[in-house]
Amino acid sequence: MRGVLSDRMGAALLMAPLLLFLGLAYAWPFLGVVKWSFTLPTPGLGQYQALLTDDLVQSVFIRTLRIAAIVTIVSVAAAYAITLVWVRGSPAQRLIAEFCILVPFWISVLTRAFGWVALLSNRGLINTWLQSIGFISEPLTLVRNEFGVIVGMTHFLIPFAVFPLASAMRSLDDRVLLAARGLGSSRMRTFWTVFVPMTRSGIIGSAMIVFVFSLGFFVTPAILGGGRSVMIAELIYLRIFQSPDWGLGAAISVVLVLFVGALMALLFRYVRPKQLI
Repeated sequence: MRGVLSDRMGAALLMAPLLLFLGLAYAWPFLGVVKWSFTLPTPGLGQYQALLTDDLVQSVFIRTLRIAAIVTIVSVAAAYAITLVWVRGSPAQRLIAEFCILVPFWISVLTRAFGWVALLSNRGLINTWLQSIGFISEPLTLVRNEFGVIVGMTHFLIPFAVFPLASAMRSLDDRVLLAARGLGSSRMRTFWTVFVPMTRSGIIGSAMIVFVFSLGFFVTPAILGGGRSVMIAELIYLRIFQSPDWGLGAAISVVLVLFVGALMALLFRYVRPKQLI
């Protein structure tokens, strides 16, 4: 009994600095934001009432959820294919896949966003090339809209979706796949009925990571959206630094944090913890 208590005390002492850091760096400032949402410009619930009646705020929330959902689906699907090559491909294929996964981490999000502007703008490489071969007569609108935002966010988030998927695929027992093949199942049927269900934990983890990241994205939507596809993070920035309307910006921030917290609670409520490991 004393050994168990001493182990718990040791674990608590090891965790104490981390908990203190998180409290000072995140919890304490967030409490200040919560205070602003109830006190600025006047005390009360006026800012939260504005969230329910302001058409602009509601449209931005809906747009953010829509873009986040699309980015999550596309990113996880693309990451699944890349991870499959990385984990189960030939040595040469694994090397190429690993290179494609790791290199994006060496390039800043700002550089990548401007790179997509150079590719997708009216005078960018894609439109110029399509016009030069006669495929189109007028430039396609590929940037300063939701399409450009989705492309830029997906490109940035695919590497983050790879690692939970890789962990799930590497923990899979190959004998199960061999048993399915031995019972007469085709490769495609084995993949969809055995392999994909057994990597469910990685899919859920990747989807949650990408979706939560997408909700708070700022730089890429601001550059590729061009002010025409404003998302929540950009709206908070505009309310606090340009309006200024600190109370409404704080209220939006609080609602966003609570929404993400509710998502995480649902995840751990309906998905067994061992499925996420």
